Amino acid sequence: MSISFNLSKKLIFLVMIVSITSLSVTGFLSFNYADEILKQKTGDQLIGESTARGETLQLILESRIEQNNILANDPMIQILISEMNKFPQDDLKTIKEKKRKDYLIQVQAFQELIGFSVGLEDVKIIGKSGNVFFSLDGIKNENYRDNEFFKKGLQNPLIDFVPSDSGKKMIVVSPVFSKDKQYDDEPIGIIISKMRTTALDNILLNRSGLGESGEVYIVNSDFIMLSESRFFENAIFQQVVDTTAVQKCFNENQEYLGFYLDYRGVPIYGSSYCANDLGIVLLAEIDETEIEKPINILQDRIIQTGIIITIVMSIFTFAISKTISRPLIKLKSAANTIASGNFDVRTNIKTKDEIGELSSAFDLMAQKLLESLIEIKEKEDVIKQQEDILLQFSDRSEKYCVGMVDIINSTKICSNLSNSEASEFYKIFINFMGTIIRKYDGVVVKNIGDALLFYFVVDSSKEDIILKKCLDCCLTLSSEHTNLIEKLDEQNLPQLNYRISATYGMVRIAKSSTSSVDDIFGTTVNRCAKLNRSSSVNGIVIGEAFYDVVKDFDRFTFKKISNDSVSSTHDFVGYAVSKKSFLKNYSNSQIR
Repeated sequence: MSISFNLSKKLIFLVMIVSITSLSVTGFLSFNYADEILKQKTGDQLIGESTARGETLQLILESRIEQNNILANDPMIQILISEMNKFPQDDLKTIKEKKRKDYLIQVQAFQELIGFSVGLEDVKIIGKSGNVFFSLDGIKNENYRDNEFFKKGLQNPLIDFVPSDSGKKMIVVSPVFSKDKQYDDEPIGIIISKMRTTALDNILLNRSGLGESGEVYIVNSDFIMLSESRFFENAIFQQVVDTTAVQKCFNENQEYLGFYLDYRGVPIYGSSYCANDLGIVLLAEIDETEIEKPINILQDRIIQTGIIITIVMSIFTFAISKTISRPLIKLKSAANTIASGNFDVRTNIKTKDEIGELSSAFDLMAQKLLESLIEIKEKEDVIKQQEDILLQFSDRSEKYCVGMVDIINSTKICSNLSNSEASEFYKIFINFMGTIIRKYDGVVVKNIGDALLFYFVVDSSKEDIILKKCLDCCLTLSSEHTNLIEKLDEQNLPQLNYRISATYGMVRIAKSSTSSVDDIFGTTVNRCAKLNRSSSVNGIVIGEAFYDVVKDFDRFTFKKISNDSVSSTHDFVGYAVSKKSFLKNYSNSQIR
Protein backbone atom coordinates (compact mmCIF):
# COMPACT_ATOMS: atom_id res chain seq x y z
CA MET A 1 0.00 0.00 0.00
CA SER A 2 1.60 3.25 -1.15
CA ILE A 3 1.52 6.37 1.03
CA SER A 4 0.94 9.69 -0.72
CA PHE A 5 1.78 13.11 0.64
CA ASN A 6 0.07 16.25 -0.54
CA LEU A 7 1.74 19.66 -0.49
CA SER A 8 0.43 20.56 2.99
CA LYS A 9 1.79 17.37 4.51
CA LYS A 10 5.12 17.81 2.74
CA LEU A 11 5.49 21.38 4.01
CA ILE A 12 4.59 20.36 7.57
CA PHE A 13 6.93 17.40 7.37
CA LEU A 14 9.71 19.64 6.00
CA VAL A 15 9.23 22.24 8.72
CA MET A 16 9.21 19.54 11.39
CA ILE A 17 12.44 18.05 10.05
CA VAL A 18 14.10 21.47 9.85
CA SER A 19 12.84 22.45 13.30
CA ILE A 20 13.81 19.18 14.94
CA THR A 21 17.20 19.17 13.22
CA SER A 22 17.92 22.79 14.15
CA LEU A 23 16.75 22.34 17.72
CA SER A 24 18.64 19.06 18.04
CA VAL A 25 21.87 20.61 16.80
CA THR A 26 21.36 23.73 18.95
CA GLY A 27 20.44 21.63 21.97
CA PHE A 28 23.36 19.29 21.46
CA LEU A 29 25.84 22.15 21.11
CA SER A 30 24.30 24.05 24.03
CA PHE A 31 24.30 20.93 26.18
CA ASN A 32 27.92 20.14 25.40
CA TYR A 33 29.00 23.75 25.81
CA ALA A 34 27.18 24.04 29.14
CA ASP A 35 28.57 20.69 30.24
CA GLU A 36 32.12 21.80 29.45
CA ILE A 37 31.62 25.18 31.15
CA LEU A 38 30.09 23.58 34.24
CA LYS A 39 32.81 20.97 34.49
CA GLN A 40 35.47 23.61 34.04
CA LYS A 41 33.85 25.81 36.69
CA THR A 42 33.47 22.90 39.09
CA GLY A 43 37.04 21.80 38.39
CA ASP A 44 38.32 25.30 39.11
CA GLN A 45 36.29 25.35 42.30
CA LEU A 46 37.62 21.95 43.40
CA ILE A 47 41.19 22.93 42.59
CA GLY A 48 40.70 26.12 44.58
CA GLU A 49 39.26 24.21 47.55
CA SER A 50 41.92 21.49 47.52
CA THR A 51 44.77 23.94 47.02
CA ALA A 52 43.66 26.48 49.61
CA ARG A 53 42.80 23.90 52.24
CA GLY A 54 45.80 21.73 51.39
CA GLU A 55 48.23 24.62 51.71
CA THR A 56 46.63 25.70 54.99
CA LEU A 57 46.77 22.12 56.25
CA GLN A 58 50.41 21.77 55.23
CA LEU A 59 51.24 25.09 56.87
CA ILE A 60 49.67 23.94 60.15
CA LEU A 61 51.47 20.60 60.10
CA GLU A 62 54.81 22.18 59.28
CA SER A 63 54.28 24.79 62.02
CA ARG A 64 53.58 21.98 64.51
CA ILE A 65 56.87 20.36 63.59
CA GLU A 66 58.67 23.67 63.91
CA GLN A 67 57.05 24.30 67.29
CA ASN A 68 58.06 20.84 68.50
CA ASN A 69 61.60 21.50 67.24
CA ILE A 70 61.70 24.58 69.46
CA LEU A 71 61.25 22.37 72.53
CA ALA A 72 63.77 19.87 71.17
CA ASN A 73 66.34 22.62 70.75
CA ASP A 74 65.85 24.01 74.27
CA PRO A 75 69.34 24.04 75.91
CA MET A 76 67.99 22.98 79.28
CA ILE A 77 66.15 20.03 77.74
CA GLN A 78 69.33 19.02 75.91
CA ILE A 79 71.37 19.21 79.17
CA LEU A 80 68.79 17.22 81.15
CA ILE A 81 68.60 14.46 78.51
CA SER A 82 72.39 14.28 78.21
CA GLU A 83 72.75 13.90 81.99
CA MET A 84 70.01 11.28 82.34
CA ASN A 85 71.39 9.20 79.46
CA LYS A 86 74.47 8.61 81.68
CA PHE A 87 72.57 7.06 84.60
CA PRO A 88 72.13 3.30 84.78
CA GLN A 89 68.64 1.80 84.40
CA ASP A 90 68.30 1.07 88.12
CA ASP A 91 68.79 4.70 89.15
CA LEU A 92 66.48 6.20 86.52
CA LYS A 93 63.29 6.03 88.55
CA THR A 94 64.75 8.15 91.33
CA ILE A 95 66.36 10.56 88.88
CA LYS A 96 63.06 10.98 86.98
CA GLU A 97 61.31 12.12 90.14
CA LYS A 98 64.07 14.60 90.91
CA LYS A 99 64.25 16.01 87.39
CA ARG A 100 60.51 16.08 86.70
CA LYS A 101 60.17 19.64 88.01
CA ASP A 102 63.00 20.83 85.76
CA TYR A 103 61.35 19.23 82.70
CA LEU A 104 57.95 20.60 83.70
CA ILE A 105 59.29 24.14 83.95
CA GLN A 106 60.69 23.95 80.39
CA VAL A 107 57.51 22.38 78.99
CA GLN A 108 55.32 25.02 80.63
CA ALA A 109 57.58 27.73 79.23
CA PHE A 110 57.22 26.08 75.83
CA GLN A 111 53.42 26.08 76.10
CA GLU A 112 53.37 29.73 77.04
CA LEU A 113 55.64 30.46 74.07
CA ILE A 114 53.57 28.68 71.39
CA GLY A 115 50.19 29.30 72.98
CA PHE A 116 47.56 26.91 74.25
CA SER A 117 45.61 26.99 70.97
CA VAL A 118 47.77 24.24 69.52
CA GLY A 119 45.96 21.80 71.80
CA LEU A 120 49.03 20.20 73.38
CA GLU A 121 47.86 17.23 75.45
CA ASP A 122 51.03 15.32 76.24
CA VAL A 123 54.79 15.64 75.86
CA LYS A 124 57.09 12.68 76.21
CA ILE A 125 60.83 13.23 76.47
CA ILE A 126 62.68 9.98 75.69
CA GLY A 127 66.36 9.16 75.94
CA LYS A 128 68.39 7.50 73.21
CA SER A 129 67.82 4.05 74.81
CA GLY A 130 64.05 4.43 74.67
CA ASN A 131 63.57 5.27 78.35
CA VAL A 132 60.87 7.84 79.05
CA PHE A 133 62.45 10.64 81.11
CA PHE A 134 59.36 12.83 81.31
CA SER A 135 55.65 12.78 80.43
CA LEU A 136 52.81 15.18 81.18
CA ASP A 137 50.64 12.14 81.82
CA GLY A 138 52.95 11.09 84.63
CA ILE A 139 56.11 9.01 84.82
CA LYS A 140 55.59 5.40 83.93
CA ASN A 141 58.07 2.60 83.62
CA GLU A 142 57.93 2.64 79.83
CA ASN A 143 60.48 1.93 77.16
CA TYR A 144 60.03 3.09 73.56
CA ARG A 145 62.96 1.22 72.10
CA ASP A 146 60.71 -0.76 69.72
CA ASN A 147 58.20 2.01 69.09
CA GLU A 148 57.87 3.08 65.42
CA PHE A 149 57.65 6.75 66.33
CA PHE A 150 60.86 6.43 68.36
CA LYS A 151 62.73 4.69 65.56
CA LYS A 152 61.63 7.16 62.91
CA GLY A 153 62.10 10.17 65.19
CA LEU A 154 65.78 9.35 65.68
CA GLN A 155 66.16 9.91 61.90
CA ASN A 156 64.02 12.93 61.08
CA PRO A 157 61.20 15.03 62.48
CA LEU A 158 57.80 13.58 61.56
CA ILE A 159 54.11 14.04 62.07
CA ASP A 160 51.45 11.34 62.18
CA PHE A 161 48.01 10.59 63.51
CA VAL A 162 46.77 8.00 66.01
CA PRO A 163 43.21 6.98 66.86
CA SER A 164 41.54 8.22 70.01
CA ASP A 165 38.13 8.21 71.65
CA SER A 166 37.32 11.51 69.97
CA GLY A 167 38.56 10.36 66.58
CA LYS A 168 42.26 11.05 66.18
CA LYS A 169 45.22 12.80 67.73
CA MET A 170 48.24 14.37 66.08
CA ILE A 171 51.66 12.97 66.96
CA VAL A 172 54.67 15.25 66.35
CA VAL A 173 58.13 13.73 66.79
CA SER A 174 61.43 15.67 66.86
CA PRO A 175 64.94 14.38 67.51
CA VAL A 176 67.01 16.00 70.28
CA PHE A 177 70.72 16.62 69.78
CA SER A 178 73.36 17.60 72.32
CA LYS A 179 74.03 21.26 72.90
CA ASP A 180 77.46 21.04 71.28
CA LYS A 181 76.18 18.93 68.38
CA GLN A 182 78.58 18.16 65.52
CA TYR A 183 77.55 17.53 61.91
CA ASP A 184 77.34 13.74 62.09
CA ASP A 185 76.34 13.33 65.78
CA GLU A 186 73.46 11.02 66.58
CA PRO A 187 70.40 12.24 68.50
CA ILE A 188 70.54 11.95 72.30
CA GLY A 189 66.78 11.45 72.47
CA ILE A 190 63.42 12.44 71.01
CA ILE A 191 60.37 14.46 71.98
CA ILE A 192 56.92 13.05 71.16
CA SER A 193 54.11 15.57 71.44
CA LYS A 194 50.44 14.63 71.27
CA MET A 195 48.14 17.42 70.06
CA ARG A 196 44.47 17.86 69.35
CA THR A 197 43.41 18.23 65.67
CA THR A 198 40.77 20.91 66.12
CA ALA A 199 42.43 23.32 63.68
CA LEU A 200 42.69 20.58 61.05
CA ASP A 201 39.12 19.43 61.55
CA ASN A 202 37.84 22.97 61.13
CA ILE A 203 39.50 23.02 57.70
CA LEU A 204 38.22 19.59 56.64
CA LEU A 205 34.70 19.71 58.02
CA ASN A 206 33.88 23.12 56.53
CA ARG A 207 31.81 22.08 53.49
CA SER A 208 30.74 25.51 52.32
CA GLY A 209 30.83 25.74 48.54
CA LEU A 210 30.79 21.95 48.16
CA GLY A 211 27.07 21.52 47.55
CA GLU A 212 24.99 18.63 48.86
CA SER A 213 27.51 15.85 48.22
CA GLY A 214 30.90 17.56 48.40
CA GLU A 215 33.45 16.73 51.09
CA VAL A 216 37.11 17.34 51.93
CA TYR A 217 39.17 14.67 53.68
CA ILE A 218 42.73 13.46 54.07
CA VAL A 219 44.30 10.04 53.49
CA ASN A 220 47.67 8.77 54.71
CA SER A 221 50.28 6.84 52.76
CA ASP A 222 48.68 3.55 53.94
CA PHE A 223 45.54 4.59 52.00
CA ILE A 224 43.58 5.03 55.27
CA MET A 225 41.15 7.91 55.80
CA LEU A 226 42.27 10.25 58.57
CA SER A 227 39.24 12.54 58.76
CA GLU A 228 35.48 12.29 59.12
CA SER A 229 33.41 11.08 56.19
CA ARG A 230 30.25 12.86 55.16
CA PHE A 231 28.62 9.56 54.33
CA PHE A 232 29.99 6.95 56.78
CA GLU A 233 30.32 7.05 60.57
CA ASN A 234 33.56 6.07 62.32
CA ALA A 235 35.51 6.23 59.04
CA ILE A 236 38.71 7.53 60.68
CA PHE A 237 41.37 4.77 60.59
CA GLN A 238 38.67 2.38 59.33
CA GLN A 239 37.94 3.39 55.75
CA VAL A 240 40.36 2.34 52.99
CA VAL A 241 40.65 4.93 50.18
CA ASP A 242 42.39 3.34 47.20
CA THR A 243 41.30 5.74 44.46
CA THR A 244 42.98 7.19 41.39
CA ALA A 245 43.83 10.49 43.08
CA VAL A 246 45.43 8.75 46.09
CA GLN A 247 47.46 6.44 43.86
CA LYS A 248 48.65 9.38 41.77
CA CYS A 249 49.95 11.14 44.89
CA PHE A 250 51.74 8.29 46.66
CA ASN A 251 52.89 6.37 43.56
CA GLU A 252 53.74 9.23 41.20
CA ASN A 253 53.84 12.27 43.54
CA GLN A 254 51.29 14.02 41.28
CA GLU A 255 48.09 15.89 41.92
CA TYR A 256 44.96 14.86 40.01
CA LEU A 257 41.75 16.44 38.71
CA GLY A 258 39.09 14.36 37.03
CA PHE A 259 36.27 11.85 37.28
CA TYR A 260 36.80 8.60 39.15
CA LEU A 261 35.14 6.27 41.67
CA ASP A 262 35.54 7.31 45.29
CA TYR A 263 35.83 5.04 48.36
CA ARG A 264 32.07 4.41 48.15
CA GLY A 265 32.30 3.24 44.54
CA VAL A 266 30.32 6.32 43.45
CA PRO A 267 31.41 8.37 40.39
CA ILE A 268 32.71 11.74 41.59
CA TYR A 269 34.62 14.74 40.27
CA GLY A 270 37.64 15.31 42.48
CA SER A 271 40.81 17.31 42.96
CA SER A 272 43.78 16.36 45.13
CA TYR A 273 46.48 18.25 47.00
CA CYS A 274 49.50 15.98 47.40
CA ALA A 275 51.71 16.49 50.49
CA ASN A 276 53.74 13.35 49.98
CA ASP A 277 56.57 14.67 52.17
CA LEU A 278 54.16 14.75 55.11
CA GLY A 279 52.64 11.40 54.17
CA ILE A 280 49.13 12.68 53.42
CA VAL A 281 46.95 13.69 50.48
CA LEU A 282 43.95 16.03 50.74
CA LEU A 283 40.95 15.32 48.49
CA ALA A 284 38.09 17.66 47.54
CA GLU A 285 35.25 15.78 45.82
CA ILE A 286 31.68 16.29 44.56
CA ASP A 287 29.34 13.57 43.24
CA GLU A 288 29.08 13.50 39.44
CA THR A 289 25.28 13.34 39.67
CA GLU A 290 25.23 16.70 41.45
CA ILE A 291 27.46 18.21 38.76
CA GLU A 292 25.29 16.79 35.98
CA LYS A 293 22.01 17.83 37.64
CA PRO A 294 21.93 21.37 36.12
CA ILE A 295 22.86 19.88 32.74
CA ASN A 296 20.02 17.37 32.93
CA ILE A 297 17.61 20.16 33.87
CA LEU A 298 18.88 22.22 30.91
CA GLN A 299 18.51 19.23 28.61
CA ASP A 300 14.91 18.62 29.74
CA ARG A 301 14.06 22.27 29.20
CA ILE A 302 15.62 22.27 25.75
CA ILE A 303 13.59 19.19 24.80
CA GLN A 304 10.37 20.69 26.19
CA THR A 305 11.02 23.99 24.42
CA GLY A 306 11.83 22.14 21.20
CA ILE A 307 8.56 20.18 21.35
CA ILE A 308 6.55 23.37 21.92
CA ILE A 309 8.35 25.21 19.09
CA THR A 310 7.87 22.25 16.72
CA ILE A 311 4.13 22.08 17.49
CA VAL A 312 3.69 25.84 17.02
CA MET A 313 5.71 25.77 13.77
CA SER A 314 3.64 22.81 12.49
CA ILE A 315 0.36 24.65 13.17
CA PHE A 316 1.71 27.81 11.54
CA THR A 317 2.99 25.81 8.55
CA PHE A 318 -0.36 24.05 8.19
CA ALA A 319 -2.10 27.42 7.95
CA ILE A 320 0.45 28.72 5.43
CA SER A 321 0.30 25.49 3.38
CA LYS A 322 -3.44 25.87 3.00
CA THR A 323 -3.02 29.32 1.46
CA ILE A 324 -0.53 27.79 -0.99
CA SER A 325 -2.32 24.53 -1.73
CA ARG A 326 -5.78 26.00 -2.44
CA PRO A 327 -4.76 27.86 -5.62
CA LEU A 328 -2.59 24.90 -6.67
CA ILE A 329 -5.55 22.55 -6.24
CA LYS A 330 -7.58 24.97 -8.36
CA LEU A 331 -4.84 24.90 -11.00
CA LYS A 332 -4.78 21.11 -10.90
CA SER A 333 -8.54 20.95 -11.36
CA ALA A 334 -8.33 23.38 -14.30
CA ALA A 335 -5.55 21.31 -15.89
CA ASN A 336 -7.67 18.15 -15.61
CA THR A 337 -10.58 20.00 -17.20
CA ILE A 338 -8.36 21.04 -20.12
CA ALA A 339 -7.06 17.47 -20.39
CA SER A 340 -10.67 16.29 -20.80
CA GLY A 341 -11.05 18.62 -23.80
CA ASN A 342 -12.70 21.68 -22.28
CA PHE A 343 -10.54 24.72 -23.07
CA ASP A 344 -13.00 27.30 -21.73
CA VAL A 345 -11.89 26.88 -18.09
CA ARG A 346 -10.04 29.77 -16.36
CA THR A 347 -8.47 29.89 -12.87
CA ASN A 348 -8.69 33.66 -12.27
CA ILE A 349 -6.26 33.53 -9.30
CA LYS A 350 -5.21 37.10 -8.45
CA THR A 351 -2.57 36.60 -5.73
CA LYS A 352 0.51 38.86 -5.87
CA ASP A 353 3.07 36.05 -5.95
CA GLU A 354 4.51 33.33 -8.18
CA ILE A 355 1.28 31.31 -7.98
CA GLY A 356 -0.65 34.30 -9.29
CA GLU A 357 1.86 34.59 -12.15
CA LEU A 358 1.52 30.86 -12.82
CA SER A 359 -2.26 31.22 -12.87
CA SER A 360 -2.06 34.07 -15.39
CA ALA A 361 0.29 32.03 -17.58
CA PHE A 362 -2.06 29.04 -17.29
CA ASP A 363 -5.10 31.07 -18.31
CA LEU A 364 -3.15 32.52 -21.25
CA MET A 365 -2.09 29.00 -22.26
CA ALA A 366 -5.70 27.84 -22.14
CA GLN A 367 -6.70 30.78 -24.34
CA LYS A 368 -3.92 30.00 -26.83
CA LEU A 369 -4.88 26.32 -26.88
CA LEU A 370 -8.49 27.26 -27.59
CA GLU A 371 -7.43 29.56 -30.43
CA SER A 372 -5.08 26.87 -31.80
CA LEU A 373 -7.85 24.29 -31.65
CA ILE A 374 -10.12 26.55 -33.63
CA GLU A 375 -7.37 27.15 -36.19
CA ILE A 376 -6.64 23.43 -36.43
CA LYS A 377 -10.26 22.64 -37.03
CA GLU A 378 -10.45 25.28 -39.74
CA LYS A 379 -7.51 23.67 -41.53
CA GLU A 380 -8.64 20.07 -41.08
CA ASP A 381 -10.46 20.05 -44.39
CA VAL A 382 -7.43 21.43 -46.20
CA ILE A 383 -5.21 18.78 -44.61
CA LYS A 384 -7.62 16.01 -45.52
CA GLN A 385 -7.59 17.19 -49.12
CA GLN A 386 -3.81 16.84 -49.24
CA GLU A 387 -3.56 13.49 -47.42
CA ASP A 388 -2.95 11.63 -50.69
CA ILE A 389 -0.14 13.96 -51.81
CA LEU A 390 3.25 12.49 -50.78
CA LEU A 391 5.52 14.92 -52.64
CA GLN A 392 4.72 18.25 -54.22
CA PHE A 393 7.21 20.04 -56.46
CA SER A 394 7.55 23.79 -56.34
CA ASP A 395 7.55 25.91 -59.46
CA ARG A 396 11.07 27.20 -58.90
CA SER A 397 14.55 25.83 -59.53
CA GLU A 398 17.62 27.06 -57.70
CA LYS A 399 21.39 26.64 -57.80
CA TYR A 400 22.60 24.28 -55.07
CA CYS A 401 25.91 22.76 -54.22
CA VAL A 402 25.04 19.07 -53.81
CA GLY A 403 27.25 16.55 -51.96
CA MET A 404 27.26 12.83 -51.26
CA VAL A 405 29.23 10.57 -48.90
CA ASP A 406 29.05 6.87 -49.80
CA ILE A 407 30.49 3.87 -47.90
CA ILE A 408 32.70 1.56 -49.98
CA ASN A 409 31.72 -2.14 -49.95
CA SER A 410 29.11 -1.64 -47.24
CA THR A 411 27.19 -4.77 -48.30
CA LYS A 412 30.23 -6.96 -47.79
CA ILE A 413 31.09 -5.31 -44.47
CA CYS A 414 27.58 -5.69 -43.04
CA SER A 415 27.17 -9.30 -44.21
CA ASN A 416 29.15 -10.46 -41.16
CA LEU A 417 27.30 -8.24 -38.67
CA SER A 418 24.15 -8.91 -36.68
CA ASN A 419 21.14 -6.69 -37.19
CA SER A 420 21.91 -4.68 -34.04
CA GLU A 421 25.59 -4.34 -35.01
CA ALA A 422 24.68 -3.25 -38.53
CA SER A 423 22.26 -0.64 -37.12
CA GLU A 424 24.97 0.70 -34.80
CA PHE A 425 27.47 0.69 -37.70
CA TYR A 426 25.23 2.88 -39.92
CA LYS A 427 24.16 5.07 -37.00
CA ILE A 428 27.75 5.99 -36.10
CA PHE A 429 28.61 6.73 -39.76
CA ILE A 430 25.53 8.86 -40.54
CA ASN A 431 25.54 10.81 -37.25
CA PHE A 432 29.30 11.46 -37.48
CA MET A 433 29.08 12.80 -41.04
CA GLY A 434 25.85 14.68 -40.39
CA THR A 435 27.40 16.53 -37.44
CA ILE A 436 30.27 17.78 -39.62
CA ILE A 437 27.92 18.87 -42.42
CA ARG A 438 25.68 20.84 -40.05
CA LYS A 439 28.78 22.49 -38.55
CA TYR A 440 29.40 24.08 -41.97
CA ASP A 441 25.69 25.08 -42.30
CA GLY A 442 24.98 22.32 -44.79
CA VAL A 443 21.58 20.62 -44.93
CA VAL A 444 21.31 16.83 -44.73
CA VAL A 445 18.53 15.75 -47.04
CA LYS A 446 18.38 12.00 -46.39
CA ASN A 447 20.40 8.86 -46.30
CA ILE A 448 20.13 6.66 -49.34
CA GLY A 449 21.05 3.17 -48.17
CA ASP A 450 24.71 3.48 -47.21
CA ALA A 451 25.10 7.04 -48.58
CA LEU A 452 24.31 10.49 -47.18
CA LEU A 453 22.95 13.25 -49.47
CA PHE A 454 23.41 16.90 -48.45
CA TYR A 455 23.35 20.34 -50.03
CA PHE A 456 24.31 24.00 -49.58
CA VAL A 457 21.87 26.69 -50.72
CA VAL A 458 23.90 29.11 -52.88
CA ASP A 459 23.03 32.79 -52.80
CA SER A 460 24.32 34.38 -56.02
CA SER A 461 25.73 37.34 -54.05
CA LYS A 462 27.77 34.98 -51.83
CA GLU A 463 28.57 32.28 -54.37
CA ASP A 464 32.35 32.21 -53.65
CA ILE A 465 31.91 32.13 -49.85
CA ILE A 466 29.35 29.32 -49.91
CA LEU A 467 31.27 27.18 -52.41
CA LYS A 468 34.47 27.58 -50.32
CA LYS A 469 32.47 26.49 -47.30
CA CYS A 470 31.23 23.45 -49.25
CA LEU A 471 34.83 22.55 -50.23
CA ASP A 472 36.00 22.97 -46.60
CA CYS A 473 33.14 20.73 -45.46
CA CYS A 474 34.11 18.00 -47.96
CA LEU A 475 37.80 18.21 -46.98
CA THR A 476 36.88 17.94 -43.30
CA LEU A 477 34.77 14.85 -44.05
CA SER A 478 37.84 13.37 -45.69
CA SER A 479 40.31 14.31 -42.93
CA GLU A 480 38.06 13.01 -40.13
CA HIS A 481 38.35 9.42 -41.35
CA THR A 482 40.74 8.49 -38.51
CA ASN A 483 38.39 9.83 -35.83
CA LEU A 484 35.49 7.91 -37.35
CA ILE A 485 37.55 4.69 -37.23
CA GLU A 486 38.28 5.30 -33.52
CA LYS A 487 34.55 5.57 -32.77
CA LEU A 488 33.91 2.30 -34.62
CA ASP A 489 36.75 0.61 -32.73
CA GLU A 490 35.24 1.68 -29.42
CA GLN A 491 32.13 -0.34 -30.33
CA ASN A 492 34.17 -3.26 -31.73
CA LEU A 493 32.79 -2.59 -35.22
CA PRO A 494 34.71 -3.08 -38.49
CA GLN A 495 36.54 -0.23 -40.18
CA LEU A 496 35.20 1.44 -43.33
CA ASN A 497 36.23 3.72 -46.17
CA TYR A 498 34.08 6.08 -48.18
CA ARG A 499 33.97 8.36 -51.22
CA ILE A 500 32.96 12.03 -51.29
CA SER A 501 31.54 13.82 -54.35
CA ALA A 502 30.07 17.28 -54.94
CA THR A 503 28.41 19.00 -57.89
CA TYR A 504 27.06 22.47 -58.55
CA GLY A 505 24.03 23.39 -60.60
CA MET A 506 20.29 23.82 -60.83
CA VAL A 507 18.03 21.53 -58.77
CA ARG A 508 14.27 21.09 -58.45
CA ILE A 509 12.79 21.77 -54.97
CA ALA A 510 10.05 19.51 -53.61
CA LYS A 511 7.99 19.62 -50.37
CA SER A 512 7.63 16.21 -48.70
CA SER A 513 4.75 15.32 -46.39
CA THR A 514 7.08 13.02 -44.46
CA SER A 515 9.84 15.56 -43.76
CA SER A 516 10.34 19.21 -42.86
CA VAL A 517 13.46 19.37 -45.07
CA ASP A 518 13.06 20.21 -48.73
CA ASP A 519 13.90 17.35 -51.08
CA ILE A 520 15.94 17.99 -54.24
CA PHE A 521 15.87 16.39 -57.66
CA GLY A 522 17.37 16.92 -61.08
CA THR A 523 20.49 16.42 -63.20
CA THR A 524 22.84 17.98 -60.65
CA VAL A 525 21.75 15.43 -58.00
CA ASN A 526 22.04 12.52 -60.45
CA ARG A 527 25.48 13.69 -61.64
CA CYS A 528 26.71 13.86 -58.00
CA ALA A 529 25.65 10.25 -57.43
CA LYS A 530 27.30 9.05 -60.68
CA LEU A 531 30.48 11.03 -60.07
CA ASN A 532 30.85 9.57 -56.57
CA ARG A 533 32.32 6.30 -57.84
CA SER A 534 35.15 8.27 -59.50
CA SER A 535 36.49 9.45 -56.14
CA SER A 536 39.56 7.91 -54.53
CA VAL A 537 39.28 6.07 -51.19
CA ASN A 538 38.30 8.68 -48.58
CA GLY A 539 38.95 11.31 -51.22
CA ILE A 540 36.92 14.06 -52.90
CA VAL A 541 35.84 14.58 -56.47
CA ILE A 542 33.82 17.52 -57.82
CA GLY A 543 31.94 18.08 -61.06
CA GLU A 544 33.06 20.27 -63.96
CA ALA A 545 30.53 23.05 -63.26
CA PHE A 546 31.71 23.20 -59.68
CA TYR A 547 35.34 23.22 -60.84
CA ASP A 548 34.76 26.10 -63.28
CA VAL A 549 33.72 28.38 -60.41
CA VAL A 550 36.33 27.40 -57.79
CA LYS A 551 39.36 26.55 -59.95
CA ASP A 552 41.06 29.84 -59.15
CA PHE A 553 40.68 29.53 -55.36
CA ASP A 554 44.13 29.83 -53.77
CA ARG A 555 43.79 27.33 -50.94
CA PHE A 556 42.85 24.32 -53.09
CA THR A 557 44.55 22.15 -55.63
CA PHE A 558 42.55 20.43 -58.39
CA LYS A 559 43.51 17.49 -60.58
CA LYS A 560 41.46 16.25 -63.47
CA ILE A 561 40.53 12.58 -63.28
CA SER A 562 41.74 10.46 -66.21
CA ASN A 563 39.20 9.55 -68.82
CA ASP A 564 39.16 5.91 -67.89
CA SER A 565 38.08 6.86 -64.37
CA VAL A 566 34.72 7.96 -65.62
CA SER A 567 32.29 5.73 -67.44
CA SER A 568 32.12 6.47 -71.12
CA THR A 569 28.35 6.35 -70.97
CA HIS A 570 28.29 9.61 -69.01
CA ASP A 571 29.19 12.87 -70.66
CA PHE A 572 30.96 14.56 -67.68
CA VAL A 573 34.38 14.80 -66.09
CA GLY A 574 35.57 15.09 -62.47
CA TYR A 575 38.35 16.81 -60.54
CA ALA A 576 40.07 15.52 -57.38
CA VAL A 577 40.37 18.20 -54.69
CA SER A 578 42.92 18.71 -51.90
CA LYS A 579 44.31 21.55 -49.86
CA LYS A 580 47.64 22.91 -51.02
CA SER A 581 49.23 22.28 -47.61
CA PHE A 582 48.11 18.69 -47.62
CA LEU A 583 48.56 17.90 -51.31
CA LYS A 584 48.91 14.20 -52.08
CA ASN A 585 49.44 12.38 -55.33
CA TYR A 586 46.23 11.16 -56.69
CA SER A 587 46.02 7.43 -56.06
CA ASN A 588 46.13 5.10 -59.03
CA SER A 589 44.17 2.58 -57.02
CA GLN A 590 40.82 4.22 -57.74
CA ILE A 591 37.67 2.21 -57.20
CA ARG A 592 36.16 1.43 -60.50
